[in-house]
Amino acid sequence: MNDMAKPPRSRAAKWTRRGFIGAGILAGGALLIGVGVRPGNPVGELGPKVAGGEGEQLINSWLKIDADNVVTAIVPHCEMGQGAHSVLAQMLADELDADWSLVKVMQAPTDGSYVVTDTIRMFIAGGTVGAPDWLEPTWNGLFTKIGQLADGLITGGSSSIRTTGQHTMRIAGAAARQMLVGAAAKEWGVPASEIVTAGSTLSHKASGKSAPYAQFAAAAAEQDMPQTPVLKAPKDYRLMGTDAPRTDIPAKVNGTAEFGIDTKIPGQTMTYAAVRRVPVPGTRVAKMDAGAAKAMPGVLQILNMGDFIAVVADSYWQAQQALNGITAEYTAAESKIRSSADQSAAFAAALDQAGDGGGEEVIGKGKVAEAMQVAAKKLSAEYQAPYLAHAPLEPMNATVWVRDGKCEIWTGTQVPLFARSAAAKALGLSADDVTVHHPIMGGGFGRRLETDYVIQAVRIAQATGYPVKMIWSREEDTQKGLFRPADMSRFTGGLDAKGRLVAYNNVFTQRHDPQEACDCAFYEIPHKSIRVAEAPLHLPFAAFRSVDHSQQAFFIESFIDEAAHAAGHDPVEFRLGMLGNSPRHKAVLEKVTAMANWSSKPAAGRGRGVALTESFGSIVAEVVEVDMTGGKPRVTNVWCAADPGYAMNPDGFRNQMEGGIVFGLTAALYGEISLKDGAVEQGNFNDYQLMRINECPVIAVEIINGNHEKLGGAGEPGLPPAAPALANAIFAASGKRIRVLPIAKQFA
Repeated sequence: MNDMAKPPRSRAAKWTRRGFIGAGILAGGALLIGVGVRPGNPVGELGPKVAGGEGEQLINSWLKIDADNVVTAIVPHCEMGQGAHSVLAQMLADELDADWSLVKVMQAPTDGSYVVTDTIRMFIAGGTVGAPDWLEPTWNGLFTKIGQLADGLITGGSSSIRTTGQHTMRIAGAAARQMLVGAAAKEWGVPASEIVTAGSTLSHKASGKSAPYAQFAAAAAEQDMPQTPVLKAPKDYRLMGTDAPRTDIPAKVNGTAEFGIDTKIPGQTMTYAAVRRVPVPGTRVAKMDAGAAKAMPGVLQILNMGDFIAVVADSYWQAQQALNGITAEYTAAESKIRSSADQSAAFAAALDQAGDGGGEEVIGKGKVAEAMQVAAKKLSAEYQAPYLAHAPLEPMNATVWVRDGKCEIWTGTQVPLFARSAAAKALGLSADDVTVHHPIMGGGFGRRLETDYVIQAVRIAQATGYPVKMIWSREEDTQKGLFRPADMSRFTGGLDAKGRLVAYNNVFTQRHDPQEACDCAFYEIPHKSIRVAEAPLHLPFAAFRSVDHSQQAFFIESFIDEAAHAAGHDPVEFRLGMLGNSPRHKAVLEKVTAMANWSSKPAAGRGRGVALTESFGSIVAEVVEVDMTGGKPRVTNVWCAADPGYAMNPDGFRNQMEGGIVFGLTAALYGEISLKDGAVEQGNFNDYQLMRINECPVIAVEIINGNHEKLGGAGEPGLPPAAPALANAIFAASGKRIRVLPIAKQFA
């Protein structure tokens, strides 16, 4: 058994990462028209959990109003820097006609009473439209129950705004507004249609009556819950579509925001654990020498846990220093992959065996072999992408206290209910006996979709019997984590006499999430075959920002660029020629090329490259300009045009595009986890380099609101076009074609 592999996920075993994150794209980003509030109005059940303060009234599952007229949005998704908490509250507040200055956000409890019903609904039902009004309560209740059974409280797949926001928070706000109006109409004895709401106030012009929402909160909560309230049209938006200030920024600026790593248990003396996992997947600790470590100051316990070693001490520094003094020997690894060259050879062997038609065909269209035989011109290419580490600023950590048959956990996680069930299983407890406290996170990027670090902390706490805060060192985070999979992809293509791409044959080795990331479906290519020839991975993997799109976009858009040059066509015009049935994609591509003044000639030694992708329901095109005059690539400008359907907070959306671009450029230029003797070579930011601020280009982002009923994501779609656009720019400037990442070491 591979001890570094991901642990099983208790009741959610059927909800693999593929099922939860990937299915959102299987739906093509389609949104469901449905109810995001719970059937009925369980304010009595939920009130003590979320509205226990003096004067607080829970109106429905997702919002409460206090005596000071403050509206609190109860948000089920986590906040890890992406701004989801604020935008979800913004959507609720707009439908409620609330005063944004009187809106707060509360993290929903992680006890199973809240699940992301509409995220699950999208993943399961795909593009299916909502149920009829009369069936909606039952339909919604079904997916709520599925979510509860599957531990469905998850933040990933750029899904928060386009599911919970569009079909939970908006509906909760609209329903609450209708309930408040109904309560006021009854007391005032006036028609509900004559009552106007604005700025958290109800008013009736004819009678001159006016009151804050708080005055009718209790009466509103007694009413039946409207299951399908009328939502606003874009022309009536007051907050949605505006740059409403984020609610989480002030605390992050003044230092009062609390992350998992800041956890302190009141009344308890904290102890700290440093850990060292086995260096090679599949091995175990055979023996260790901890003699020197035991004598070091502050050391409380030294634990050999089989698949890792832990030192518990009075401070983290003491624990880590003692851990550094421990020597260990490990069992032999079963994997034959010992180096990065071995991993590449395993990929190549799988592709060689697949040949031109082997492997599993996942996309098939037309007759590729016949089209290739009659093609006027043929081309082929092979691309490779390495393993990558997530490298969030806040390393993996969890504070755990196991006592009296109960367990409390404080940790940043994208899957708090998965974490609860995993901890319960590790301890042999019921999930009801495990409490997960869920602070904000200093970055996730998919890494915190996994529960391995939580299980590790639980095991340490169980062994010690007192509260323990486990923190991974940066080296541990880089070398012993779960990684973005490496991959290799081969293409052959056929062009007709007019230079059109008529045959497209692709085979690659890794297909995880989302399933159709390997397909450029928006391009019109009459004959297409896309296949996967599975090859073993040496390192365990986890979702990485944009998941398979982070590799596949580089492969696909690099090959499309090569086809354009082989055809003797401009790369933009070549792509536009294949977008006749994709008007939104065409509009995005035309927008970005206008932004970049594509038709103009770059300065000497500079080149521009373009890439077009669709991921998580958002269409994104980027143009990168690179300066090669210094002998190595320096990115000077990035232009980005994006169509997310409708940007609920344009400033926040631009921030996410900018962050995704920098993340993608970092991965393209520097990102590489390499292997030596079966172990990861890199250890910290000195040898796992990130893009520095002085290297960051000027970034311009423009938004096209192409379909307000079909929202796309923001957190991930900015990343995929960055690497291919950069590689294509380097070719334009230097004639050097980049087919293997990372780029920087090829110019060292």
